[in-house]
Amino acid sequence: MTNLKKTATQIRRDILRMVHGANSGHPGGSLGCADFFTALYFRIMNHNRAFTMDAKNEDIFILSNGHITPVYYSVLARSGYFDIKELSTFRKLNTRLQGHPATHEHLPGVRIASGSLGQGMSVAIGAALTKRLNGENNIVFSLHGDGELDEGQVWEAIMFAAHHKVDNLISTVDWNGQQIDGPTDKVMKLGNIREKFEVFGWTTLEMNGNHMEDVIATLEKAKSLTGNGKPVAIMMHTIMSKGVDFMENDHNWHGVAPNNEQLAKALAQLPETLGDY
Repeated sequence: MTNLKKTATQIRRDILRMVHGANSGHPGGSLGCADFFTALYFRIMNHNRAFTMDAKNEDIFILSNGHITPVYYSVLARSGYFDIKELSTFRKLNTRLQGHPATHEHLPGVRIASGSLGQGMSVAIGAALTKRLNGENNIVFSLHGDGELDEGQVWEAIMFAAHHKVDNLISTVDWNGQQIDGPTDKVMKLGNIREKFEVFGWTTLEMNGNHMEDVIATLEKAKSLTGNGKPVAIMMHTIMSKGVDFMENDHNWHGVAPNNEQLAKALAQLPETLGDY
C-alpha cells in the first residue's frame, strides 16, 4: 500500500508538470483521481502492457471524462505502456499526448477518443457485451465525471445496461461536486446519484476516492459483485485538485495551468518518489 501511495504522489507531480509545461490542460480532476488510477492500473485491473486494440482475455478501461488526460497519460507511462519521457510532449505540436485522448495517434493504452462528455458509458457497455459474446471472463471498467451526468445519453445507457444485465461492467463516478462552470449543485443539481443508479437497476457502492485503502477494498468488492445479473456502479467521493492545498475544492482549477510560482509551491507539497520525467 505504501508503494501505491508513493506512485500516486509521483503521478500528481507528473500532472502538475505536464499542465505547466503546456500552459494548458486539466489539473483539477486529474489530481483528484490519481489514487483511483493508481489502484486500477497497479493493483486491480488485469491488463497487458503489450497493447492490442482487441484486448482479448484482459480487462478494459474506458475514460469517459476525457479531459483528465494528465492523470491518464502519467499512469499509462508509469505502468509501462510507453516511455515516461514522452510525458514532456503533452499538448505539444505533433505529440501523441493530445489534450483529449485520440486513437489516430496510436498511443498504447488508449482505445477510444473521448472528451465529448456523455459517450463513454455507451462505449463501455459495447465493450462489455463484446467480452460476453466472445466468452471472455473479463471486466470493463469506466470512469465518468459527476457533471458529465448532465448529459442525457448517459442515462439512456444506464437503463440499457441494467435491462440487458451487463454484469461485467464496473462504472465509477467521480463525485467531487465541481464542474467547469462551478459547483454541480449550482449548475444543475444531481440529487443522490447513488440512489438514481439503484433505481435504474444497478448494484451500487460508495468510496472515498482519496483514501487508497478504501479505493482498493471497494474496487475488489465491486469485482466480487460482477456476474450477478447487474452492472456495478461506484460513487467515488474525491476532492478536486487533491494534494495541493491552495487548489483543492476550487472549480477554477478545472482547466487552468499553474504559473511558475504556483508550480513550485505545489510541488513542494508532493515529494518526488519515483523520479521526475
